[in-house]
Amino acid sequence: MSTERSQKAEEIMHHTRILLTAGGYNSFSYADLAERVQIRKSSIHHHFPGKADLVQAVVSDYRQQAQAGMAATSQHFSGDALGEINSYVNFWATCIRENNSPFCICVMLAVELTILPKEVAKEVSGHFNDLTNWLTDVLSRGEKNGVFILRESAATEAKSLMATVHGAIISSRAFNNADVFQQIVEPVIKRLTKTS
Repeated sequence: MSTERSQKAEEIMHHTRILLTAGGYNSFSYADLAERVQIRKSSIHHHFPGKADLVQAVVSDYRQQAQAGMAATSQHFSGDALGEINSYVNFWATCIRENNSPFCICVMLAVELTILPKEVAKEVSGHFNDLTNWLTDVLSRGEKNGVFILRESAATEAKSLMATVHGAIISSRAFNNADVFQQIVEPVIKRLTKTS
């Protein structure tokens, strides 16, 4: 359920997402945003009274987009759990390769979780729960259909896969090499589909 926002508020949120992706919660101020959006800081405060309000709105929108993406992936690949997993992985591979959204903002913010405002931390944790639940469901269905061989519970395997994908995102950034992502993730996907 998305909130109606003005075009300027959407622009502020867009630039906030870019800044969050680049450096996390404490990497920018309203002064940085005002310069990017070319408005006064007081105008930002008009749309978002405080930084926590702004970042919570950005992460909430991010969560909604992710939830819609997971639902669309499941619908598109109905009955094809491996297709769903590959689609999830390929989404990030493409984002990294094309540099259009090369980093999950919730991964960046999770590093700062203990110092984030509670309302922002709740959204970040919520994203991880959403993703874990979806991956658990996909892996469970895949196991039942004989596509995946899970060595642990579906929930544990889901968290492991999620951590692998997020770690691969970080490694791609650290090595400044988009190919690193697939080099890390592909063996994990293969392990899920093999008996040995």
